Amino acid sequence: MTVVGAPAPAPAPTPASPSPSVGEIAPDFTLASTAGEKLTLSSLRGKPVLLAFFPLAFTSTCTAEFCEMRDDHDHFESRGVIVLPISVDSTYSLKEYKAKHDFRVDFLSDFRREVSRLYDVLLEDRYFSKRAYFLIDRDGIIRWKHVEENASHRRDDAQLFAAIDAAL
Repeated sequence: MTVVGAPAPAPAPTPASPSPSVGEIAPDFTLASTAGEKLTLSSLRGKPVLLAFFPLAFTSTCTAEFCEMRDDHDHFESRGVIVLPISVDSTYSLKEYKAKHDFRVDFLSDFRREVSRLYDVLLEDRYFSKRAYFLIDRDGIIRWKHVEENASHRRDDAQLFAAIDAAL
């Protein structure tokens, strides 16, 4: 029964996509970067990519994580791996974050949360991403992934290098 003048029911939440699995083609996306350009994942075919979803810029765990990645940049580069940090922060916030800590890679803004949903890493109740890593090979296939259950936990670079060396 419809009551005249009653507020319309709230729309159903968008269901999360199933998390992409190891062995599957990585879902493609395009996001704004701190370089001022949009980056499309599939444009990087031919190079291995590490997607590094993180909850929020300027938090202690995220800052420690990316300062370590900054310090180990040459180790990622020597393996030929492009690191793409992805956050729900705006590009403006991410530009400040990058500049403040002298990060050597550009960050991607998933401000609309579409890519976090696509990779099934968005915490809908908190509206930011879980910390998650997806290692994608030169052909666009996911070769390794890890999703943290607790946002204050992270993989250190030695663990990431072990996964890269084993998977690629």
